[in-house]
This record gives sequence, structure tokens and C-alpha cells, in this order.
Amino acid sequence: MRPARRFLFLQGPHGPFFHRLGALLRAAGCRTWRVGFNRGDESFWFDRASYIPYQDAPEAWPARCAAIMAEKEITDLVLYGDVRAIHAEAIEVARAEGITVHVFEEGYLRPWWVSYERGGSNAHSRLMDKSVPEMQAALAELDLDLPDAPAHWGDMRHHVFYGMLYHWFVVSRPGRYRKYRPHRAITVMQEFRLYLRRLLTMPVTALQRKISTYRITHGGFPYHLCLMQLEHDASFRAHSPYASMTDFLEEVIEGFAKGAPTHHHLVLKAHPLEDGRAPVLGTIRRLVEDYGLDGRVHYLRGGKLAGLMNEARSAITVNSTAAQQALWRGLPVKALGRSVYSKPEFVSDQPIAEFFADPERPDSRAYRDYRHYLLETSQVAGGFYSSRGRRQLLRQVVDMMLSDLDPYDRLATGKPAPRQNLKLVSG
Repeated sequence: MRPARRFLFLQGPHGPFFHRLGALLRAAGCRTWRVGFNRGDESFWFDRASYIPYQDAPEAWPARCAAIMAEKEITDLVLYGDVRAIHAEAIEVARAEGITVHVFEEGYLRPWWVSYERGGSNAHSRLMDKSVPEMQAALAELDLDLPDAPAHWGDMRHHVFYGMLYHWFVVSRPGRYRKYRPHRAITVMQEFRLYLRRLLTMPVTALQRKISTYRITHGGFPYHLCLMQLEHDASFRAHSPYASMTDFLEEVIEGFAKGAPTHHHLVLKAHPLEDGRAPVLGTIRRLVEDYGLDGRVHYLRGGKLAGLMNEARSAITVNSTAAQQALWRGLPVKALGRSVYSKPEFVSDQPIAEFFADPERPDSRAYRDYRHYLLETSQVAGGFYSSRGRRQLLRQVVDMMLSDLDPYDRLATGKPAPRQNLKLVSG
């Protein structure tokens, strides 16, 4: 009989997803442990017998991680994101010991799917080395029907609520985790306050956004869409040439001023979780004045993209996954960082000013194949934060984790992972 798999969990999405995942793996006959680095981690893992508190300084983590893996005879490492220091260091240890690394991330085709990969995600993903012709060859024996997006998995309030609750636990009950240091530049108390402010101001922000969106979509002017990201986001920090969102905005707005026809406008779409920690508004006002763009640049705080993209001329970003919604619509896309969709068939290599002057369209047929490839491999229906999204995700992902092959190799061998019919489960 094959020995039981032994899974070690590190930090996960805010909320109970990792706890639910661990429970299902135990039901499948596996052993699980969770290392927690603060009270927020501890509060969302309810199996106390398998919880391991890490109370030492960050510098001691690699050695302690190796000791835990050896002591528990770990076969599999599970984490959310692969670039924060404690995860990157654990991945190095795991690779040296031949331990399988399971990486969860927000979906490349979000918000209806999440990403499940092995070894790494985003610019560390195996997708970076796969060409579109290779993907098309892997799909040759499959039908071309793509799953529909569900009606609803939940909304941003779940995400913000769990983020606020997680940081409340960290701030109010530090207990034995006095040496914990967050992976972001601000303090945990500042992070908590930002989440709380975001949650409390959501109704006012929604009203302001609705008014601004109406003015843009009914303005009668051509516009280009800039998909902004969080300055502290892992993909922005680890996989882009910019040190700050200010650097990115300076390059984009300068390129727009030099290249776009004078009757065109630029819509700067903030990330839905933008909380004001970066000086975005001040930077935009300064650049608008510097380049004489008064009345032609619009800032939009969060919100849904569909209506804006339906009327946009192009989209520009660092490496936001939202660019895939633009590609799905056949819009020209300029990506200034490293991303899984930065394939020559899709993303423009024009200089920024030239892109705004006359953007080149993507190969939409090739992108459709690329999207199909993702949906047959690393994109799993569901979500981390709403109960409905978690249920849908857990129905599929446990079997994918227990498979001997990762999702890309399963498809290459003619054995794609099972796929739910979202038309039947979206209600």
C-alpha cells in the first residue's frame, strides 16, 4: 500500500479556505500540518493538534522549516503565492528535498477561477516557458467548448471582511508571536486600519464610482484603459521593472501625452482593493498638470470592468490579470511587466507612444486557444472568500492535488482534470 501523503501548509488566503482544504485532504487519508506565523494564521486553522506556531525571528525560518519537513516527513508543501520571503525560502528547502510544491493564487482568469499550479505561479509559472503552438498541440484532441463563467461567487466584501478580521487578530492578540514581521512595508495596525476604512467607505465609494463610470461611458470620446495594480502586490513588486506605482504612471501618462490623438482620453482604473497607501491621486494630478491633460484623464476607483472594456480602444498595464478580459474582447494590450499572457501573439511590443497612437490588435483566435488551455489545466472554478466559491473550488482541487501529475502534464498525456459544468452550479 502506498504510504499516506503528508502535507505542510504555510500562509493561505485570508479566511477558512486552507482549513477546509486540510480537512478534505485528511478525509482522503492524508496527514496535514499548518505552520502559523501570527494569530491571524492560527485563528483560521481549527485543527489544533496539527497546528505548529512559529515564534522565532524571520532569520531563523529556513532552518526551522527544514527541521519541520524532516521531522514530519513532509511530501507536499501548500502555500498561497510564492514570492513572500517565508514562502520563497520554504520552496527552496522543499525543492532540495524533492517535496512537491502546490501554489494557489488568484485566478489568471479571475474573478471566476483561481489558479492552482505546482512549483510556482505568475512569472514563476510553467506557463512562461510554453508557447502558444505547444498549447494548441496539447488541445488537439479536445473539443472546443469553453466553460461559462458562473452567475456569482460572492463579491469583494467577503475579501475585505476576511482581510480586516485577519489583521484584527494579528493586532489585538499578538500573544506568542511577538517576533512576527509582516511581508509588507507598513505595520499590521496600519494594514488593519486600511481594511477597516475600506469596508466602511464601500457604499460612498460605490456611488462615486457609479457617477464617474457614467460620465466616461456616456462621454462620447474614445478612451484607453490603464489597468492599475496595488503597489504592494506580489506580482507588481517581483515581476515588474517598477519600484512604485508612481514610476508606472509617469511612463504611461507621458506616453499617452506624446502619442494619443488629442481627442482621446485615458481612464486610470484602480485595483478594487486600492486603499490609499500609495500616493496615486497626488501623482495623477501632478502628471495631468505637467503634460497639459486636464479633462482628458479620468481616475476610477475599483468597480467592474466589463462595461468599460466594451467601449475601450486599448488596455495598458504592468502585468494585471485583468488584461485577459481585454484580450478576450480582442482589445490591443500593452503589458510592461512579466506575465503568463505576455505571448507575442497577444501583447503589443510597440513603444508606448506608438501604442497609444495606433495600437496593434491581438491574434484573437490564438488567445482563445490559450484561454482554453488555461481552463483545461491551472484554472479551477471557484473562489477563496465566499462560501459558495469555496465549495465549488474544493469539489475539484483536492483530486488535482492528489494526482501524480500536475495539471499541465495531465493534459499533455491526454488526461485533463475533470471540469465542472458551471451552468449547472452557478445558482
